[in-house]
Amino acid sequence: MRQVIAVASKELRQILRDQRSLMILLFVPAFFLLLFGYALNFDIRNVTLVVQDQDRSTKSRELVSSFVNSGYFTLVGYVDSPAEIDRLVNQNRARAVLAIPSGFERDLSLRRPVIVQVIVDGDNANTASTVVGYAQRLTGEYSSAQMQGLMAVPGRPPVPVIGIEPRIWYNPQLRSTLFLVPGLIAYISMITAVVSTALSVVREKERGTMEQVRMAPISPLPYILGKTLPYLVISFISAMVVIVAAMALFDLPMRGSWLLLCAAIALFLVGAQAQGLLISTIAESQQVAFQVALLSSLLPTMILSGFIFPISSMPAVVQAITHIVPARYFLVALRAIVLKGTGIMAFWQDMVALAIFATVATALASLRLRREWS
Repeated sequence: MRQVIAVASKELRQILRDQRSLMILLFVPAFFLLLFGYALNFDIRNVTLVVQDQDRSTKSRELVSSFVNSGYFTLVGYVDSPAEIDRLVNQNRARAVLAIPSGFERDLSLRRPVIVQVIVDGDNANTASTVVGYAQRLTGEYSSAQMQGLMAVPGRPPVPVIGIEPRIWYNPQLRSTLFLVPGLIAYISMITAVVSTALSVVREKERGTMEQVRMAPISPLPYILGKTLPYLVISFISAMVVIVAAMALFDLPMRGSWLLLCAAIALFLVGAQAQGLLISTIAESQQVAFQVALLSSLLPTMILSGFIFPISSMPAVVQAITHIVPARYFLVALRAIVLKGTGIMAFWQDMVALAIFATVATALASLRLRREWS
């Protein structure tokens, strides 16, 4: 027992001397608790809603207010034409559309059946099914409340007269495969691209060949680009194989442009590999580089990209963090191209964000490597 205590006290002193390891042991569990506790949220909140109110009456405004005041929906505006609906849904500015027909208030007062339509973006099957459930419940509650104020047959409960006609765009059958497969493509591509390049520079350090590279007549930026190019080609081919396999095995549609798809994949992979190279310039061993690569690619892509958990339901602080996760923008572009078949104007901001991330990550990796060479 005395020997055990002696070894334990020695190990404790070493841990206390290693401030970096001690901070990791103390900080990482608390960080994961905060991240998982706030980000892992299956509740669907703040669903962006636009309204096509063809009646423009008091009753129609009350129905819209019942949606907004429920806390599930966030009103982003009113539309007058189907073209506006297409544009807002394709640009991800609206996930649901409430269409109220003309004569809504008149038919309610006469206790005639009224049908309101709810259009839902179906690129996320789980969110779409939940939104339809919200709309049906809120419409039913509003209908019952309206009937309570009208003259009813004695001895009989009021009869709800407002029905709902849901329409799911891009995924009418609400197949979860069409929601999960694009996320899996981003997930697989991100991990393979980051890990493959994260081991490249640090491998030179461990083998002792880094000094030879420093003496060679080459600057950091061409060296980084040369390191990235082979992995970029391999990762691009791998991503295309995954997409083709998903189309063959899981009936993933291809409704957009192959050229846009290739451009989005290329931008995403360049940024991911630049991130891996930055990790490789910081880490001192392949083991550390591998762990950091997995930690910085696996968790953000799975949790903070909108792959599984809706970003709109996360706290504002966590939503702000998601803006530095490249998979967030890639998923929007991928689903817009594959599922919706939209042009680049619907997601150009996401393409710009991917380009900015790739440029910044490449510049940081180059500066870090230049500092080591100087």
